[in-house]
Amino acid sequence: MRSYTTQQAARLLGVSPDTVRRWADAERITTRRDETGRRLIDGPVLAAYAVELAQQANEHGEVPYTSARNAFAGIITAVKLGDVAAQVEIQAGPHRLVSLLTREAVEELGLEVGTEAVARVKSTNVHIDRV
Repeated sequence: MRSYTTQQAARLLGVSPDTVRRWADAERITTRRDETGRRLIDGPVLAAYAVELAQQANEHGEVPYTSARNAFAGIITAVKLGDVAAQVEIQAGPHRLVSLLTREAVEELGLEVGTEAVARVKSTNVHIDRV
């Protein structure tokens, strides 16, 4: 299972590292320390928190309007596997992206909840790059 530093989590959530540290101090997000004392956030915990933040932003009308397109760095929040096809959801800041791709591609890339990824958008297609 992948873990993220407060710096990496901040980048994925679209906030400052200080904000992530304050959330950890307030026990809004669960962290642990590595052998050097750095705070780490487990991937599935960060994925769940990213979804929670996006839902809160939507409820309060805080989702920004933007013309941003092409590449959305974020964290995988859901993977649904079928016999042949798969669905992968990424939370990229306030943006939730869903990609339909083959099960084989998901397995080859090792895509799972908590994994950092980039969704690349071209027309109506979303391509996933594992980071």
